Amino acid sequence: MEAVLQTKGLLSLPSNPRTRVFQSSLGLKQRFFSTKPKTPGGFSLSSNGFPKFPSFVPKNHGVAPIERNLFICRAEAAAAGQPAFGESEQPKFLGIETVTLKKIIPLGLMFFCILFNYTILRDTKDVLVVTAKGSSAEIIPFLKTWVNLPMAVGFMLLYTKLSNVLSKKALFYTVILPFIAFFGAFGFVLYPLSGYIHPEALADSLLNVLGPRFLGPLAILRIWSFCLFYVMAELWGSVVISVLFWGFANQITTVEEAKRFYPLFGLGANVALIFSGRTVKYFSNLRQNLGPGVDGWAMSLRGMMSIVVLLGLTICGLYWWVNTYVPLPTRSKKKKEKPKMGTMESLKFLVSSPYIRDLATLVVAYGISINLVEVTWKSKLKAQFPSPNEYSSFMGDFSTATGIATFTMMLLSQVIFEKYGWGVAAKITPTVLLLTGVGFFSLILFGGPLSPAIASLGMTPLLAAVYVGALQNIFSKSAKYSLFDPCKEMAYIPLDEDTKVKGKAAIDVVCNPLGKSGGALIQQFMILTFGSLANSTPYLGGILLVIVLAWLAAARSLDTQFTALRREEELEKEMERAAVKIPVVAQEGGRNGPLASDSVLNPTAGDPTGGKPPHRI
Repeated sequence: MEAVLQTKGLLSLPSNPRTRVFQSSLGLKQRFFSTKPKTPGGFSLSSNGFPKFPSFVPKNHGVAPIERNLFICRAEAAAAGQPAFGESEQPKFLGIETVTLKKIIPLGLMFFCILFNYTILRDTKDVLVVTAKGSSAEIIPFLKTWVNLPMAVGFMLLYTKLSNVLSKKALFYTVILPFIAFFGAFGFVLYPLSGYIHPEALADSLLNVLGPRFLGPLAILRIWSFCLFYVMAELWGSVVISVLFWGFANQITTVEEAKRFYPLFGLGANVALIFSGRTVKYFSNLRQNLGPGVDGWAMSLRGMMSIVVLLGLTICGLYWWVNTYVPLPTRSKKKKEKPKMGTMESLKFLVSSPYIRDLATLVVAYGISINLVEVTWKSKLKAQFPSPNEYSSFMGDFSTATGIATFTMMLLSQVIFEKYGWGVAAKITPTVLLLTGVGFFSLILFGGPLSPAIASLGMTPLLAAVYVGALQNIFSKSAKYSLFDPCKEMAYIPLDEDTKVKGKAAIDVVCNPLGKSGGALIQQFMILTFGSLANSTPYLGGILLVIVLAWLAAARSLDTQFTALRREEELEKEMERAAVKIPVVAQEGGRNGPLASDSVLNPTAGDPTGGKPPHRI
């Protein structure tokens, strides 16, 4: 920040003086906050090539006070809790600026619609592939590893290419509209025609040749349209939630707004979980009340897919409204602009960044950890509820309970962020997942000795494992939605635009399914090595411990880097604000004095003139 020139001794008059009128009756407040102050001419101070500011010569009415220029930058005005020079205070509603509300409310509604759809799609996809004829729960690891992951990688490559040629608005619509069209077409076209388009005879013949151990891979061929629905539902979570929504939220919000409101986005979203869970349960029970010969599941799909399409169009409308009527925040102009890069260059750049690697570790570790517990739990769930109606109805209750728990966590998350900071919030999710996972695996491993105690509660060990696993998933997902996701998205904000766009595409689209596929691969290896999932349970618990410890280490490293980037960004913003100086007239009655003390703006500086004689006016 510039040092202010200091004058010493008597002030000398300029040659050829002219009389100027200065309205000394105006107070400092009126002069400071005037929208366009008049600039009188005259001789001005200058030092080392800095811009000149006019001085004021008041009328001499006897003993007049000596007046001085005091340079105040916007940063100092903001630090004093006052609006910067030339800026009016923004109108507020309930203590929140209306401009902020115009961003936060539509974002909350968008998140509500997106997660409402995702809950319906997530609960439906498992019922489709698990309960279909010729399929079973064994198909899920193969789907995640050999179908979902390649499609996610392909989408990331396509998204990277499109991000270089399309605007942000065009990219958003180009990505989300095919999802909406597919889910509408599945409910009204693909599922009614599934009996004609599924190669069941070919799958049966191949199964007779290859044997029952290939039931899972062949089921992908047998019910390919259901598997395509499964993958599209998974990609909705990775693409629409992580890339489109959070990318848009990061684009239009500041870090301060994010810390205050990101955790609260989930409040409306988890109300959506509660209501969408009730919706799934309603349609699941609807099938039981239909007459014979009526395909109740087809009717349920039509109803649920109609809701998905309607809310998808609502998301597009909210996106259009925000882009049309809400101003974008001003970002630091000194950020390094990254050149356009090809696909391989983008991947190399992302891999070379420790910041992105730590973010990727967080996402992959969560995917592996939750998959190690969740797939084991779903196998118990399938055994307890073999009927599609019962399975879907239980998942509806599960989604509702998840919404209630997450809603409660959202209320606590803002306090956690404000009181303990980003680092503590980022470590809560792995800690919760580790503790609840230990409880779940312990119940499976020691279910026999605990059978009398469990029977006294009116439950079988299988039902107890289902309930404990459900609680584990509820607590883990609530911690993810309320803390893990906001932490992850906040970490993108200080990055430059190129790293932000391509980093999110690589991490959220590839690393998310990579974590799930990694967990599936671990389980497949354990099953082939030890003979069954039950025999490999102790080893899965040990792997879970290692993964969570690596997760905590990455969170600690990312916390250090995130804090450094935030300080750098704040410093750049302060320097930009300091580039505009504001002349403010101050009065010092009855004596000569310096224009400003060095300690005001540069307390460590010596002579601001660099040893040169002081300027006189």
